[in-house]
Amino acid sequence: MDLTIPPEAEALRQAMRSFLRDQLPPELAEATLYGRKLTKDDHQRWQRILEKQGWLAPSWPTQWGGTGWGPLERFIWDEESALAGAPRANIPSLDLLGPVIVEFGTEAQKRELLPRILSGEDWWCQGFSEPQAGSDLAALQMRAVRDGDDYIVNGTKLWTSWAHMANKIFCLVRTSADGPKQAGISFLLIDMEQPGVTISPILTLGGMHAVNEVQITDVRVPVANLLGQEGDAWTITKFLLGHERLVGAGIGPSMALSRQLRGALGRIGPGGAPLGDDPVLAQRVAEVETDLLALRYTAYRVLADELSGKAPGPEVSVLKIRGGEVQQALTELLMEVGEIVSLTHPLTVSEGVVPIESAYMAQQHFDRRKLTIYGGSSEIQRNIIARRLLNV
Repeated sequence: MDLTIPPEAEALRQAMRSFLRDQLPPELAEATLYGRKLTKDDHQRWQRILEKQGWLAPSWPTQWGGTGWGPLERFIWDEESALAGAPRANIPSLDLLGPVIVEFGTEAQKRELLPRILSGEDWWCQGFSEPQAGSDLAALQMRAVRDGDDYIVNGTKLWTSWAHMANKIFCLVRTSADGPKQAGISFLLIDMEQPGVTISPILTLGGMHAVNEVQITDVRVPVANLLGQEGDAWTITKFLLGHERLVGAGIGPSMALSRQLRGALGRIGPGGAPLGDDPVLAQRVAEVETDLLALRYTAYRVLADELSGKAPGPEVSVLKIRGGEVQQALTELLMEVGEIVSLTHPLTVSEGVVPIESAYMAQQHFDRRKLTIYGGSSEIQRNIIARRLLNV
């Protein structure tokens, strides 16, 4: 298996670095790198810059306004964006729903919905998890009952990222209780700006408002908003989750954290020597950097399969598990080298009292505990690996 980056891809990497150096507002880069929560206006400001460059939708074909990049170019873009501190654009819209619409949507849906995502007119969130259906997604209970040309939808979605910023939500809903539980699920596109949709914030362990509960009560949704065939959402879901788990490897953000950690090791510690001179700490840093390097090359192997025409498979579960663990290990080390200052929290200490590289460290540390839970917990990923890769 050839894991060499071809010259044309390296040339594109240099073009990306130039663009990011010249166009990424430094205040957005600093806020992203050190974990300050960005507003919707911040994200939309960066999205407008990307749209002008034509790089807003790296995973879309050029026919629909995307870059037409392959998996290798998209991977390089993710790495370079994270290292530069570029905010992530609206992930549910651009990385998840957009490719699904391109693959499974009708021509009318493509013409109507894809341009509205690119323009920022529509911000989507993902309505998958429910109070009793997170790890076991097929157990979801949100119901959609056909009534003429509409569905009437009732139920609750939980841990919904971006819901407080979004005006649309794509939901998995149960349209039938007959047969296998995966067979009665459909994929509906729902307008959130209508009566019957209630959004309640949930603060995470890190004190951030990033996820929400979404209650949907007697909401009418046109049948035209059905994506794919009724009862056939499981195929779409597997396609979408394959993309989500590849994104969930978080290799670019881990590389940025590793660079931040390396910088911190140069600081003079209480004993008058650089922190990196501590042999125990140096070994722990080397171990996590080795894990990150191994993860990166595992991703290259998955990409090589994709380039040969193979769709993302259960191998991405390995990336999801290890990606979350590496990010958690890096933030733990950053907390340690930051010592007492890293224990501050933006909810209890006024802005500017401590340097920004430390001000949000505790928040980042606690917030990243979710990485091995969301998007399919590590237990679920290990079951996938056991069944589909190891045949046990």
